[in-house]
Amino acid sequence: MDTVPPEQAPHHFRDVVATARHWWARSVVGTVNQAEVINGRREECDLSARYLFMLTMSAGIAILGLLLSSPAVVIGAMLLSPLMGPIIGLGFALATGDFAWMKQATRSLVVGTLISVAFCALIVLFSPLQTVTPEIASRTRPNLFDLGVALFSALAGAYAMIRGREGTIVGVAIATALMPPLAVVGFGLATFNWTVFSGSLLLFFTNLMTIALTAAIMARLYGFRTSLSPHQTRLQTTLIVAAFVALAVPLGMALRQIAWEANATRQINAAVLDAFDKRARLSQIEPELHADPIQISATVLTPQLRPGAEQVITRTLERNLGRPVRIALTQYQVGTSALAAEQAQLNRAREKEQADLAHADTLADRLALIAGVGPDDVLVDRERRTATVAAHPLDGASLAAYRELESRILAGEPEWTIRLRPPARPLPSVAFADGKPTDEGTEALDLIAWAGQRVPVPIILSGPADDVDFVATALQKQGVAVRKKPGGGGAVIAAWGTADA
Repeated sequence: MDTVPPEQAPHHFRDVVATARHWWARSVVGTVNQAEVINGRREECDLSARYLFMLTMSAGIAILGLLLSSPAVVIGAMLLSPLMGPIIGLGFALATGDFAWMKQATRSLVVGTLISVAFCALIVLFSPLQTVTPEIASRTRPNLFDLGVALFSALAGAYAMIRGREGTIVGVAIATALMPPLAVVGFGLATFNWTVFSGSLLLFFTNLMTIALTAAIMARLYGFRTSLSPHQTRLQTTLIVAAFVALAVPLGMALRQIAWEANATRQINAAVLDAFDKRARLSQIEPELHADPIQISATVLTPQLRPGAEQVITRTLERNLGRPVRIALTQYQVGTSALAAEQAQLNRAREKEQADLAHADTLADRLALIAGVGPDDVLVDRERRTATVAAHPLDGASLAAYRELESRILAGEPEWTIRLRPPARPLPSVAFADGKPTDEGTEALDLIAWAGQRVPVPIILSGPADDVDFVATALQKQGVAVRKKPGGGGAVIAAWGTADA
């Protein structure tokens, strides 16, 4: 096997590096139409009417989706948001040293950000919903995963724009989620919630800085240089470097805070478990690292209870974190052999309970909307999976229309029993031929039975005696109260009676 002599190793390494750089310049950088890429990126940084309109619409959709806690609506806002254009453009401007381009991208970002925040705040001010939903709470402070998402999204976005794969930008827009944090900033401003305002603003700027700096690095790797830009003065170059530092310093501070939070969370988990037997398990732990003192709520499943565990954990964490700590610890004694199974069963029960509550609330809202009443007027029994609501009278709506509305809800809820109680609209007549209901008469009989099961009053039947007996028997088999008034000819006439008829 051939080996490289030690004295030749540095030269051999330099040759490998030189070969790799030559290949990259020829096979990668040389295949990029840099002038075309720059022109395309520059157009996306324009402060145009289209940019402002799409940004405003995206902001409006985002804040409504956050207030309703609807992920689907929030995703729609991400797709509309044009913020990726000027942010990536800012990165390219930094890479090429183009002061005019950087100023253009910065202006578009600042104006767009202010308009988005103001529009969202305006919507919140006039909205009856001003509570912090889970969708809002999840965007109140950045963490290590948010930073990773922004980094990988910036790599994908910059590559797609350089290589002409702009269809990828749709996925990048969803991943980075630049608009929802801005909408939360508007929510915090409108509700005077400083914690929400500052946390979401930090998340937005963390994403912005990560994307811009990553795009700048990607552009430099692909050979974008100052030679492609207009002539810069010494002052312009200094300002560009200062802008680069201005972006990097806050990002470094955010990284430091994120790293501290991640390390503190690991220490908290370890300190809680170290206070118990090795067979103990954490069922739930919620640290509030920004509180003073740090607040920790934890639940432990353990084969042996430890009365002094809170004091031990508090001393350990205060020594390791250097800050006062207050812990609320709940201990459940469980058998060792079934510990894992019991924890899993407990988690499944909690998840099912939360899912059932959310589903029942959603179903109540849908029924209330269809019935024209408030959600409080819908009676929901989660244990029996039944939902009942009395519909508000709608002009022109027949009994058949109300039955169709109920059927539509029932089609999407096969595990539930839905009861939409219609107003006492006129009942149809049941036509007979040769002693049996006609096709239209059968449909009318089914509709009368449906209405009679939902409205708690008897139904008065009049007409030929035999036909009345036929209809009365069919209705009674389905639990409908009837009163018969035989006499006359033609179809069987059905009418609403009274409760004491």
